[in-house]
Amino acid sequence: MGETDLYPCVPLEMSADRLDDLVDKAKTYALMHGICMRRKDAFDTDALHFAPFVLFPSPFPRKEFNKAIEIQTILNELMHKVAHDDDFLRESLKNTIQVDDFTGRLFQLYDKVQKHGGSAQVIEAGLFRSDYFYCQANKGLKQVEFNTIASSFGCLTSKLVDQHKYVVQEAGYPEHLKNIPENNALSGLANALVNSWKLYNQPKSVILFLVEDVTYNICDQKFHEFEIREQCPEVFVIRKTLTEIGNRGKLTEDKRLIIDGHEVAVIYMRCGYHPDQYPSEVEWDARFMMEMSLAIKSPSVHYHLAGTKKVQQELAKPGVLEKFLGDKAKIESVRDIFTGLYSLDKDEIGNASFQRAIETPEKFVLKPQREGGGNNVYGADIKPFLEKIADSDERSAYILMDMIEPPITTNYMVRPGEAPLLAKCISELGIFGYVIGTKDSILENKQVGHMLRTKLSHVNEGGVAAGLGALDSVYLVDASRCCLN
Repeated sequence: MGETDLYPCVPLEMSADRLDDLVDKAKTYALMHGICMRRKDAFDTDALHFAPFVLFPSPFPRKEFNKAIEIQTILNELMHKVAHDDDFLRESLKNTIQVDDFTGRLFQLYDKVQKHGGSAQVIEAGLFRSDYFYCQANKGLKQVEFNTIASSFGCLTSKLVDQHKYVVQEAGYPEHLKNIPENNALSGLANALVNSWKLYNQPKSVILFLVEDVTYNICDQKFHEFEIREQCPEVFVIRKTLTEIGNRGKLTEDKRLIIDGHEVAVIYMRCGYHPDQYPSEVEWDARFMMEMSLAIKSPSVHYHLAGTKKVQQELAKPGVLEKFLGDKAKIESVRDIFTGLYSLDKDEIGNASFQRAIETPEKFVLKPQREGGGNNVYGADIKPFLEKIADSDERSAYILMDMIEPPITTNYMVRPGEAPLLAKCISELGIFGYVIGTKDSILENKQVGHMLRTKLSHVNEGGVAAGLGALDSVYLVDASRCCLN
């Protein structure tokens, strides 16, 4: 093991027959328990293949995992307050919205809602996920981003925990099960939607899942529907696209949202986070209709804006957290997870950050205001990219973040149609939580589960849905099991 490595969960040296047996059992478990996605290379609504996964759960420091769990409700509270601070959102995004078209359109929508008197519904639901790397440089947890819209894989990673427990036992290490924490993300996130529906208090109303025209990550979405039915048999879930809402949706005089005869109580957005999902004004009109309606939004447009990278960067500035969190212990716990985040605006501070990135690009990641993976600029690619926009206001559409160097472990990566690959990997931890409340009060605030995504250590991006990473589970290790010194 190297100085920056974490020991794997179980010894990986085994015979080819033993490996084939464990991989076959893991694949079969995944297929029979819905740890699956639709194929992108041969799309078929009647067929699934298992989602990419690693064979064994990956090690993660116990102390830092517990820290991430404990801080989630504080982050929920923080983002709820940020989303409802009009002055802060406007000031934070004033430059970005001039040069980033999509963030600009979202802000225009937000502004339009405000000018029309705001939403008819004062209650909102935020289903969030905060993502982290363990940083080997300072032996601590560092936040990568905070997701406020379409935070995925709560279901599949919940189910993967049971698959990994099965595989670890089949490998002959049942004593390790105590170090694989339970994961109730699916039930917790579904409960947020059910409780929101109950607050709407109309027995015949439905929960609307806003979905893509073509959904590849279908199991993660559908199991949320099944769980909602388990928790609350009287509620129905419907699935609609932005285009369908724009063409067939309507508001009643008292601002109830009606689509195909259904009154919508809750809108759960698994779509709407990328410009490609708004091909015409129909989709933007649909989003405005939803925002103005009496339906409880998850998320509202101001929650959506609060999750932008620029807001994340603004929150990391000295003295800003104090504006939203009055408790000193809360402030320090949040500040401790922040890594270096820098503006690239065309001013003295932004110019200094710009120059540092040009001189030492390997130390940074360049991030736009986008969700969904595959959008960041890394390492040697940063310098020519920045030189191209050096004199442009487009710089304000990006933030600069310190490169986080997580420890490396070794695992077998298993993908459909491929032989298992023994590879050096790094893992990103995501913690799920939800908040339900109004501008002035929080009704519910919970941490509900976690996920782990693992990618090859030499690959920059790691989105599973984008085909760049694999699903994983946490195997908690103490200092004595780590090789981090």
